[in-house]
Amino acid sequence: MVAHTSPHILITRLSHLGDCIQTVPLLNALRDAFPKAHITWIAEPLGAQVLQDHHSLDELMIVPKRVLRSIPAVLHWRQRLQSKAFDIALDPQGLTKSALLGWLSGAPTRIGFARPNGRELSPQLNNVLVQSSAENVVDRYLELLQPLSAPTPKVRFDLKVAQRASPWVSQSTTRRLPTDQYVVMNASAGWASRMWSPERFAQVAQVLARKWNLTSVVPWAGAAERIVAEQIVAVSDGAAQLAPPTSIAQLAAIVEQARLYVGTDSGPLHLAVAMGTRCVSLHGTTLAAKSGPYGHGHKAVQAYYQHGSSTRRRRATNKAMQAISVDMVCAACDDVLQESAWQPPVKRAA
Repeated sequence: MVAHTSPHILITRLSHLGDCIQTVPLLNALRDAFPKAHITWIAEPLGAQVLQDHHSLDELMIVPKRVLRSIPAVLHWRQRLQSKAFDIALDPQGLTKSALLGWLSGAPTRIGFARPNGRELSPQLNNVLVQSSAENVVDRYLELLQPLSAPTPKVRFDLKVAQRASPWVSQSTTRRLPTDQYVVMNASAGWASRMWSPERFAQVAQVLARKWNLTSVVPWAGAAERIVAEQIVAVSDGAAQLAPPTSIAQLAAIVEQARLYVGTDSGPLHLAVAMGTRCVSLHGTTLAAKSGPYGHGHKAVQAYYQHGSSTRRRRATNKAMQAISVDMVCAACDDVLQESAWQPPVKRAA
């Protein structure tokens, strides 16, 4: 299907942060399979932040949300994309907007998913359809390599995003983080149905402090997330502390240095995985096997799965999350810390 060894390849994974991160192994696999290819990724601003300066990427095209909101916008992006003379477009997102950008590019080979993973009009706009059988999202995206006869790769992320925060990291007084090892505890999520209660996060932080001598750092982004983070800190009896305001790069640096990540199914979870940090994730309206942390050394906690369409699950209550007990999460934390041979530091005598 690939006519030459240096094809021009387009990836149309526009959003969200976690999904863009989970697509990066596909990018690396394309670079391995076609070392001389020119690879372009088109993404919205948030996802683009983790892709900047990636060694497998030749060009990053940043588009606004609702990029194709008008006829002039469609014509603009058609002209810009077709000027690149793409041979192949890959559509991991599987939506009309992502598939339409591939179609507008004029790429003769447009690889996407068959239904149900190919949604809306994407199966009509893509002309090479892959019937996915993989469970985890990362493996599913890699299935798009099948029509290209590319070898199955070893999954790697190779994100350099934390390096951009190196000067900030070196200023310990600025970042106001524990000087010893710590846990990153993230209560935020894009859907209310993915949220767990701040009080329970605080209880987990107390157990981690008492049993493992680990302080929990709680990041946030925006006023609403800060309120939740402050609630955790307020009832943690000193076991948790509020993270300073952070960019995506700074959050990556905080996560990279953490001993453990504990949180909901959200973008920062997958950022932690990419940074090589062991994770404990909580799942209710998302399947742990599908969207949990990829690879070994992690634990995903799920009491039961709250079924329904994406829209229905997004609008649902968080009853499946509330079915997860503090003991379940603490047990998962114990398993991860014990498996990684982590020993708490000896407390100095007063």
